[in-house]
Amino acid sequence: MPGGRTTHSRFNIPIDANESSECTMSTQSGAAELLRRSKLFLWDEAPMAKRWAIENVDKLLKVVMGNDQDFGGKVVVFGGDFRQVLPVVPKATIHQTISASLVRSYLWTRMKKFKLTINMRAKNDIEFSEFLLRVGNGEEPTDTEGNIRIPEEMIVKYDNEEDSIKQLI
Repeated sequence: MPGGRTTHSRFNIPIDANESSECTMSTQSGAAELLRRSKLFLWDEAPMAKRWAIENVDKLLKVVMGNDQDFGGKVVVFGGDFRQVLPVVPKATIHQTISASLVRSYLWTRMKKFKLTINMRAKNDIEFSEFLLRVGNGEEPTDTEGNIRIPEEMIVKYDNEEDSIKQLI
């Protein structure tokens, strides 16, 4: 998004956010004033964020706004596909990774969920769109190691950077 910022930068989220960490921001700062004046926050790829990062922002906005409602009463729109990438938790089991995800946050049950039904990026390429759905739903056949085969016509062969980019776009 043009002019956008990462959530870690905008909210001063600690890099290794956890259940006891906090975003560091003075309520008297210009950054806090910007948060107070904002009407809407868009958080793309939210499923990749650890739940503690999102919970830290919830706590910060409650303090900055002086309001105990979720996110200090601000509207926060989270976007992303949980079938793609979960948070990265080094050396974690799948259970630990899921425990670190947004769906395990105290906020999850209070969020209103919407499901988009049309992939606007892939709508003009029905074959690719159906392939993505099969992969996302775990329906695409795999080999003995759990790998899927990407159809040859979907692969852009690398010759050189300029030609490969032209072919891709």
